[in-house]
Amino acid sequence: MEAACEGAGVAVLVPCYNEAVTIGKVVDDFRAALPRATVYVYDNNSDDDTARIAAEHGAVVRRESRQGKGNVVRSMFRDIDADFYLMVDGDDTYPAEAAAALLAPLAADEADMTVGDRLSNGSYGEENDRPFHGFGNNLVRRLIRVIYGYSFDDVMTGYRAFSRAFVKTMPVMSEGFQIETEISIWAVDRRWRVADVPVDYRDRPAGSESKLSTFSDGMLVLAAIASLFRDYRPMAFFGWLALVLALLGLAAGVPVIGEYWATGFVSKLPSAVLAVALMIVAALSLTAGLILDTVAKSHRRQWEMSVYRVMEAQKRG
Repeated sequence: MEAACEGAGVAVLVPCYNEAVTIGKVVDDFRAALPRATVYVYDNNSDDDTARIAAEHGAVVRRESRQGKGNVVRSMFRDIDADFYLMVDGDDTYPAEAAAALLAPLAADEADMTVGDRLSNGSYGEENDRPFHGFGNNLVRRLIRVIYGYSFDDVMTGYRAFSRAFVKTMPVMSEGFQIETEISIWAVDRRWRVADVPVDYRDRPAGSESKLSTFSDGMLVLAAIASLFRDYRPMAFFGWLALVLALLGLAAGVPVIGEYWATGFVSKLPSAVLAVALMIVAALSLTAGLILDTVAKSHRRQWEMSVYRVMEAQKRG
């Protein structure tokens, strides 16, 4: 990978919040694995010595005052210029030895994003003692497969590598731990080339605590999936909603129509009003889907042109 990336800049991005126990080792490991890369540690309001320790070990330390991993990643993507980006958590759960394997498909122009897959080799299941995390990962993976037709091996991993065009054309909207889901859905929706790279996962060392809340953050991830589905695939989102409303309208209206044809009277006036209201809302939902689908296609065309500009600028530089 070093030969393939000779002359190219690699930035190692490490979002951190209270990782004083592990950050020194993480910085040392990645500086040893990628001696030509620059390691950036973004401290997200830590109240321990994370920033000081990272700087002492040779990292470029910057601070992000807006709390949340999504906010940190947004600043990283905006601020840092490089040819390739490697993002890893600061908790020492991902091996620096896999960095070259993650960057190799990007350097060979075979992928735009690589994903450090903890699941396919079984290491995550062996090391992780939080079973609901695995369940949540599988649930998100299945939802993305159903909605977008693509199945990631590991959706929620914090170990990824990106091309410059990917980073500089992605609008980060998430504030917290939904960022991994947003990145995954963005990659699929924009048809970026994605490669899964198996990596060994190790659980946090003693004294290091996870900041992820299984249930509250899990609900935020599910809400993010629904929101991104609405934004990226509005015709499908509002079309399915219109279908459900229309079926409910038929269920309420068919008995009313049957009674009218049989007797010439409508005795169930509330049911008739409900059926009409549901059919009107279904029609409005379908109309909204059609309009927003046109808007989404226009945004997609503009985004495609922005990708061309970034890639041309990179070639000239």
